[in-house]
Amino acid sequence: MQNTDYGFVKVSAATPKIKVADVEYNGAVIREKIEEAYRAGVKLLVLPELCVTGYTCSDLFWQSAMLEAAKEEVIKTAAYAGEYEMLILLGLPYELNGKLYNVAAVLYKGRILGLVPKKYLPNYSEFYEARHFSPGFEKTILVEIDGYPVPMGTNLLFRRKEQPDFTVAAEICEDLWIPDPPSISHAMAGATVIANLSASDEVTGKAYYRRDLVAGQSARLVCAYIYADAGEGESSTDLVFSAHNIIAENGTVLAESKRFHNETVCSDIDLERMKNERRRMTTYRSSDREDYTMVSFSMGGDSVNGSEYRLERYVDNMPFVPKDRLKREERCDEILMLQSMGLKKRLEHTKAASAVVGISGGLDSTLALLVTARAFDMLGKDRKEILAVTMPGFGTTGRTYDNAVTMINKIGATLLEIPISDAVTRHFEAIGHEESVHDVTYENVQARQRTLYLMNLANQYNGFVVGTGDLSELVLGWATYNGDHMSMYGVNSSIPKTLVRHLVRYYADTCRDEVLRKVLLDVLDTPVSPELLPPGENGEIAQKTEDLVGPYELHDFFMYYVLRLGYEPEKIYFLARKAFHGMYEAPVILKWLKTFYRRFFSQQFKRSCLPDGPKVGTVAVSPRGDLRMPSDACASLWLRRLEELEE
Repeated sequence: MQNTDYGFVKVSAATPKIKVADVEYNGAVIREKIEEAYRAGVKLLVLPELCVTGYTCSDLFWQSAMLEAAKEEVIKTAAYAGEYEMLILLGLPYELNGKLYNVAAVLYKGRILGLVPKKYLPNYSEFYEARHFSPGFEKTILVEIDGYPVPMGTNLLFRRKEQPDFTVAAEICEDLWIPDPPSISHAMAGATVIANLSASDEVTGKAYYRRDLVAGQSARLVCAYIYADAGEGESSTDLVFSAHNIIAENGTVLAESKRFHNETVCSDIDLERMKNERRRMTTYRSSDREDYTMVSFSMGGDSVNGSEYRLERYVDNMPFVPKDRLKREERCDEILMLQSMGLKKRLEHTKAASAVVGISGGLDSTLALLVTARAFDMLGKDRKEILAVTMPGFGTTGRTYDNAVTMINKIGATLLEIPISDAVTRHFEAIGHEESVHDVTYENVQARQRTLYLMNLANQYNGFVVGTGDLSELVLGWATYNGDHMSMYGVNSSIPKTLVRHLVRYYADTCRDEVLRKVLLDVLDTPVSPELLPPGENGEIAQKTEDLVGPYELHDFFMYYVLRLGYEPEKIYFLARKAFHGMYEAPVILKWLKTFYRRFFSQQFKRSCLPDGPKVGTVAVSPRGDLRMPSDACASLWLRRLEELEE
């Protein structure tokens, strides 16, 4: 395994329990936090605003003795961390040309790399910063500290030479709360990580606003945002501080402290994700701005002796399915509405008198029927105008047949049964295929026969065929070309298989019909199968899709990171081993990842002529929208890299 961090960097926001105006004491507890972060493998540590002196010093900021002591304590702290491969940001008051500035000092390996002054000074309500400080300036100047020049100004970027995606900028507390925060221009100039050194006092309800503000800014700027807040030791006179530390990435809060506990939070931020997201978004404006100064630093890697990055961040093994039950139910209801509204529009536009749905008793056709029923309800149309067709063949089992019939009747659609075995047998005779040969021809003739019936019934009943295939099948090409691959509107075309299950379960839990509920739950418990091969001796399903193509939970995971985030195969393999630890062994994951890439590339020709279908999530494969991919692209580059992992 090659030495790599896969684009991850471990970051931390920490709140030392300081004493107001006790600079020497504060320096000691700050160094304790630095030592703690170093032992945890942190590469970027952010500490609160003015933590060297305390934010609530008020007129003590005019005391020269305290100002000089603060500067000396920062020099001492930089020297203390001289051997540490860690970027450290901490706050202090700094005097320049007779003016006082509230600054973030950026330390690395014994040096002060830069000073970033606070630009916007609150002077309302409980805040009187303009009494003591001057607003920060954008133009970078050089100041002398401990005998060497240090750049100072708001427009400073700190970039790791070995990993240019690791580019840090700073803003201080109120800078974030204004209409045009400095972090906007920082990000446009190339910053992927924004550090906010804050002393935000606590009042009722403010924590929710603060959390949303940090998460929202990280989403808007497609960046990581590390917010370090003043805490218990800072509380004085009329103000209480809660140490509300937050680490967010592209709209998601990765770590958040328990307030009023001076808790340190750590997380792994994904720099590659930010880079790839910005590259994908053509509206994300960026430029090499001449008014910014780049400060480079060289930092050693996190992987040594061939070992991989020690990822502590949680990796969800079902990225399409919210873990929280309430959020999941809300998401399911929203998706069902999107599917139904899309189908409703198509029914209205085509003036269709009916909708034709092939019902197998499996998950996908079940969801398609439920969505169709909901669309008919929206239109005020009788569900009897839904023609639900069950077409038993060589592989149909009693379980799936009974479930299909019961479900159709409970939904209130019109049931039509057309056995296909005789027609398929005649087709075999016509093309000279032995019925005893259970090959791909044996299977696909059945799938195409069913589609032929559905299409012709749609003509006969002045309707159109509602497709049942889901996103996972489309990505893998697990559909018969001009068979179940084709329809007149594919309501499930952007629903991954792992999410289909939850949509059906949500419907079962909310339908208020006990018979229908039991049928839907049994559908959920039925193995995924096209039922194209004869059943086993006990009448059970003999052909299980996941035994052939691989577990859908793995493929949906791969799909998310390949299509949504554009990650390299090595990183996807690394994340999958983390997400599915204890569920799948590494060789199994690698085997199916190779299968995913092979099928994804080789089956694009099927996706190039997909029917219309509603987009409901951030991953979709419509050739008219999200995936404009040549049908004859080669997978060799990706497969070669996976083979190297295997070796």
